[in-house]
Amino acid sequence: MLTRRTSPHGDEPVAYSWRPSPGELPVSVTPLGHAAGADGGHEAHSHDFPGLSYFAADGGIIRTGRQVRAVEAGDLFVIAPGDVMGRADSGDLVDARGWGVFFTADALGPDTPAAHLTWRTHPLLFPFVRGGAVGALRLKVPEDERAEWTTRIRALDDELRHRREGFREAAYAHLVLLLVGVSRLAADVVGDLRENAEPLLAEVFDVIERRYPEPLSLREVAAAVSISPGHLTSTVRRKTGRTVQEWITERRMVQARRLLAVADLTVSDIGRQVGFPDAGYFARTFGKLHGMSPTAWRKVNGRA
Repeated sequence: MLTRRTSPHGDEPVAYSWRPSPGELPVSVTPLGHAAGADGGHEAHSHDFPGLSYFAADGGIIRTGRQVRAVEAGDLFVIAPGDVMGRADSGDLVDARGWGVFFTADALGPDTPAAHLTWRTHPLLFPFVRGGAVGALRLKVPEDERAEWTTRIRALDDELRHRREGFREAAYAHLVLLLVGVSRLAADVVGDLRENAEPLLAEVFDVIERRYPEPLSLREVAAAVSISPGHLTSTVRRKTGRTVQEWITERRMVQARRLLAVADLTVSDIGRQVGFPDAGYFARTFGKLHGMSPTAWRKVNGRA
């Protein structure tokens, strides 16, 4: 489920969030330039989830940050959460031949940190952590590897479209292999990506990652990073578009979805494990964000 959030300041690009609907894999493939509906214009925007844009041939332009770049064969744009993609005109990608691949942290397993600024030590996600970057990172796939990239993305798209038996495992495997390729290409170009360019935000998300299963307030996070709650609130909102409490809730919801899908625990037990000692409050919060109760979510994902 894609949701659109406007900037509280009114002068920044809109941001899109993605919470996979029940039964939906947290992975998607979008043709760019060679399918109906893929060439239309759109507003300047960012996402709070990562993505890739890969182009198999020359053609079209892509607007990222404040730059307009002519697309060349082998171009791979690594789109980190928060990277701004410029307003696109309807003809920008008419002559292009590429694909967009988007995913959430859920796709890489239950032990993957949810907040992107904690990805800097993850072997597959470190290319998506770039601190104050405002546009996508541009890499180049070597000519002798381009056919394999095209085949891999098409195979991922095929699994998502046809949903044959075992498609979940196959889709995740294709995604992991794509991300291995990204990490190898990025290693020589962005060797310092593991050193986060936003140390305060990194510290905030580290606190949330460690302590989200416990009662955790804005004041407690602020104390842990040694700044005032007011300063923390304004800094996190300005740099991410969300409040500290919204990030805490988002982290808890990611883990709740994971446990609902795979764990033989009651809904109340899951609520307690992700920081909601009150089962009713957990159910109301989950329902508000997902449009259905935790029990309904679990049923759609194969558990009674």
